[in-house]
Amino acid sequence: MSATLPVVLHDADAPESDAGTRQRVLRIVASQGPVSAAELAARLDLTTAGIRRHLAVLEQGEQIAVHESVGAGPVRRGRPARRYVVTSRGQSALSHRYSELAADALRFLAQTAGPDAVESFAEQRVRDLEQRHAAAVAAAGDDVTARARTLADGLSADGYAASARPVPGTHAVQLCQGHCPVQDVAHEFPQLCEAEARAFSRLLGVHVQRLATLAGGGHVCTTNIPTTAPTPAAPVLAPEGPTA
Repeated sequence: MSATLPVVLHDADAPESDAGTRQRVLRIVASQGPVSAAELAARLDLTTAGIRRHLAVLEQGEQIAVHESVGAGPVRRGRPARRYVVTSRGQSALSHRYSELAADALRFLAQTAGPDAVESFAEQRVRDLEQRHAAAVAAAGDDVTARARTLADGLSADGYAASARPVPGTHAVQLCQGHCPVQDVAHEFPQLCEAEARAFSRLLGVHVQRLATLAGGGHVCTTNIPTTAPTPAAPVLAPEGPTA
């Protein structure tokens, strides 16, 4: 429900100790950089070769970069040591308190202005989402399936890992979102999920139903979207002739 989040590199096949060491390396580079592999090795009591392996992974993930020296210094023989600094992506990877801060802010809003203020905030937030995707969804035409797929593409571009999948044997599509940047906050404030579902209804022009959410414990956020309008009930005609 927001802009794309920074990618934090995780190695699924790497031992947990490697991931922990890389986090320590990243913290030292952030606080002490520009810093060389030899300096990091001495600080962490590891071999320089081992540190270089961790630095290579962090550099590949764009969390650190080689510092470009500025100014004239003493000329030394041999190849100068590469010195590293943390990037903005690395700074984001080190910060895990955004959800906590957001939850604190919404708690304060609820306590000082009441639950309606949280509801208003949630609606304002999804209005931005609607404005961002309205033109593309409208350009998809009147077909609800095409509109849902266009919305899924837009949400994926926002970082939601979204897809629109037809449900076999039904006249419905399921919009699935494999990632939610406010999952932890929405667990406490489901108004965020409810407002998003209403925004989907407005964008798609049909009433949608939320079947599951990541915040509620689902493995994806799933929204059921009917692709045909319900058949209106036939009007009840008054019987002809006199009634008893």
